[in-house]
Formats: sequence, C-alpha cells, structure tokens
Amino acid sequence: MAIFGSLIKSLIDIKDTLTSEGEAEKEQLEVLKDLLNKAKDTAFGKAYQFDKILESEDIRKTFAETVPYFDYNKIHEEWWHRYHKGEEDVTWPGKPPYFALSSGTTGKSSKRIPVTDDMVESIRKAGIKQVSALSNFDLPADFFEKEIMMLGSSTDLHKEGDHEEGEISGISASNIPFWFRSYYKPGEEIAKIDEWDERVQKIAETAKDWDIGALSGIPSWMELMLKKVIEYHNVDNIHDIWPNLQVYASGGVAYEPYEKSFNALLGKPVQVIDTYLASEGFLALQNRPDTSSMKLITDNGIYFEFVPFKPEYIKEDGSITDDAPVIQLEDVEEEKDYVLLISTVSGAWRYLIGDTIKFTDKEKHEIRITGRTKFFLNVVGSQLSVNKMNDAVKELENIFDIKIPEFVVAAKRAEDGEYYHYWYLGTVDKADNEKLADALDKALMEANKNYKVARSKALHGVKVTTIDPNMFHEWNAVNKKKGGQVKMEKVMNEEKLARWDEFLKEKGALN
Repeated sequence: MAIFGSLIKSLIDIKDTLTSEGEAEKEQLEVLKDLLNKAKDTAFGKAYQFDKILESEDIRKTFAETVPYFDYNKIHEEWWHRYHKGEEDVTWPGKPPYFALSSGTTGKSSKRIPVTDDMVESIRKAGIKQVSALSNFDLPADFFEKEIMMLGSSTDLHKEGDHEEGEISGISASNIPFWFRSYYKPGEEIAKIDEWDERVQKIAETAKDWDIGALSGIPSWMELMLKKVIEYHNVDNIHDIWPNLQVYASGGVAYEPYEKSFNALLGKPVQVIDTYLASEGFLALQNRPDTSSMKLITDNGIYFEFVPFKPEYIKEDGSITDDAPVIQLEDVEEEKDYVLLISTVSGAWRYLIGDTIKFTDKEKHEIRITGRTKFFLNVVGSQLSVNKMNDAVKELENIFDIKIPEFVVAAKRAEDGEYYHYWYLGTVDKADNEKLADALDKALMEANKNYKVARSKALHGVKVTTIDPNMFHEWNAVNKKKGGQVKMEKVMNEEKLARWDEFLKEKGALN
C-alpha cells in the first residue's frame, strides 16, 4: 500500500467534495466586476470609463458596447507597447513582471504578452483545480507518488529591463510551488537548457532515473521527446522505460490528429486529459473521464465572450469585423463554432485569442478547441475550418491504416488557371498520393456542404504530397523555434506556400 499516495488521494477527494459547483454565469459576472474594479484607474480603464460601466444596470452589455475588440496587434500598438517605454498602470495596475513570448502559428517575430502576478496566481489555482479533478479518474493511490514530466519551453527566462521574458510554460514552471519540485521532471537544471535538441538529449540520458507517472505538453513535441527516449535506450516503447506511466495531459492543440502516432509509442493505454493553457491564461480543463471535452474555468480571473464563427465576421488575417455580434455564456448553443474572446487579470480586454471552440455540453460548460481563426480556408468559398480538416485526415488514417500526425494545406491557382487545394501530409507510411487525394476530397465533400459547392464551381480539385513528418518540425526550427509552445500552422497563403515548397526542395523532401 502506497501510504503517502493514499493520503494525497484522500486529501484530493475531500477537497473535491467541499468544492461546490458554482453557477457559471454568476461567477462570470463577478469576475467581470472584479476586473473592471481593479483596472478602473489604469490608462485603459479611464479611456473606456470603467467606473461608468460598473454603474450601469447591465454591466456585461455596457462593457460589450463600450470596449472594442482587440487582437494582439491592435492592443500592442495602442496599449501594451507603453510598458516597454517604462509606463505602468497601462491596462492593469502596476507593471507586469513577465512577458510571455508566443510566435503562435504565424510569422517569425514573437508576440510579447503581459503576465502579471495576478495571472501567475490564476494559473497556479487552475493547476490545483486540475490536480483536484484527478479524483474523478480511476487512478490508483500510488499514482500520486509518481513524478510528472512537464515538457514545456526553457525555464531560463531572459531579463529585459524591469521584467523577464519566456514562453508561458517556462514562466509557469519557473513559478511551481516548492512542495511540487520533487515531483517535477525534467528538473530545474535540464529545464533551463534553452536549445531544444540538447534538452531532449539530456532527458533521454536521464530517463531511467525517473519514475514518471504522468506527461504534460503539446502532442507533437511530446512525440519527438518520447521517440528520442525510446531510440536512445533501444526499447520497443516508452513503458519499457517508465512502466508506471498512466496519464498524459495534452494541451495547446487538438489531440485527435496525434492520437494514432502517439499510441504507437505506448506499451499500454494511458488516460489522456486535455488542458487549455494559452499564453494569455489557463482557460479550461478536463475534469471527468467520460468525455474528451474541457470545462471552462469561470471563476478564476478570466471573463469569456463568444463570437459566431461565420465567414462574414472573419477577416483574411484571422481577426474579426467590428460589427461581429457577441454571445454571452448563457446564450451559446451546442455544436456551433465560436471565436473566443477573453478579458483577463493580465490586462487583456475583449481579446481575440485566435482559437475557435464549440460547446459540447452547455449545462456543464464543456468545450472543445476546434481550430484557429487563421486556419480558415475560404479562398474560393470552401469555408473549410481546421476541425473539418482534422476529421478528414483522421478518416484517411482509418481508410489507409496509416499515421498522419501533421499536415498543412493551401489554395493555389495551378498552371492550368484553376484553383486547387494543395495538401502536404506528414507520414512515414506508404500510400498512393492520388488515392489519398480522392479519399480526402470525398471526406470533405461529405462533411462540409460549402466545400461541396466550391468543388462544383471554383475549386477544381485536390493535390496531395506526402512528406516526412520531421519536415514540419524543421520548418518550425527555421522560421520560429523548435519545441516548447510552438504549434505548426495548418493553413498557408500562396506566398508562404512558395517558401514552404522551396524549403522542401532544399531538404530533398519532394520527389
């Protein structure tokens, strides 16, 4: 009997029974009031008259009517850049001690997103909620004595003037509580290694010294790390190294595209738990085993709004139109895609995080990430969202019995003057490109009526090229950074597609 593990499990169970399910809509109103009160004397709060919003009869409605939408570029150019000039009390009281660097899925330059002490505390509380939720899963007592591999970015933050900078996973890991440090792997020394390949090599070399019970990180980079450990020790699967591995906390992107290739690295099934930690905050977590959806965290410093994900509201750069309608939490509908807006204790206001979500259970406030606003392919009216792409690729995996952990697609006019969708599928398995293209085309026509209409008019066909999945990681290394929070883009425009093709030719990846 694992006595210490049983004690921890019992404490979690007790805490869970004492934690009441609050009414999410009331919690959200209280969060908004608290945000407005704390920020009313900032430059932003004065500009948008937060004190008057707080006096209105319908605070949420007045807030939505008074404060415009902001994406990163807009809020940085109008407000956040002032922090870097030494100003304080800009969009949140004081100065943020950290800035989270996020290259996201576009561009080479990093975004610099403020992370306040209040946000660090919010993320810490959300992490405790995630640990508490483990009491809902059928895990043995000794699981709570095992170590946790948190594969994020480097914790060696860079000092820039009066603040530190790094990716959000590195900032979070550098602030883990003292009592958790003995469980945390790869440990402080390895976690500080900035270069991804060197860090993973050290993890592989030290792997047998750890008793890992849980993994946490973005699927694509987690796969690479596990493959390296397996290769270094010349074993069949990761359970030959970590026999007590039972949980994988996925995050950052949809897990489904990676499921088949990830499972191939295991010796036995593990419990996959989804989390939603973005550079802007910890937004949702999976709190029960009989779903793959995540519950919005509605009482922890983040206020949510939702914009219907429709072509008429989405600009080419992925931002939303000024006249896009906003939906409150109680008015959302299940199985409809929404663009997510957040206001936070880091001074983000009605902020377009760039993700699209859908509610799978309105009563439980459970969501799934369905894609990115910039992953919306509508060049010739196909109105193709990334969740439809993911579903179609998963169907290909089943039809052809292959693994496709990565893909990218672009619309381009070919030499015959017609538009085609060019798909690049990352797989090491053998499959005929023409058969893949035909099956992919059929799957998308069945799943998306707008795509079917486009195929009968302006969209002439589908072309598929299969390449080594490592090419996607190498592309990231050249254009952004390898590892950490970096996510591969799923949709390219023609200009980037030309650079992508040239990159693949240079690597000898094209036949």
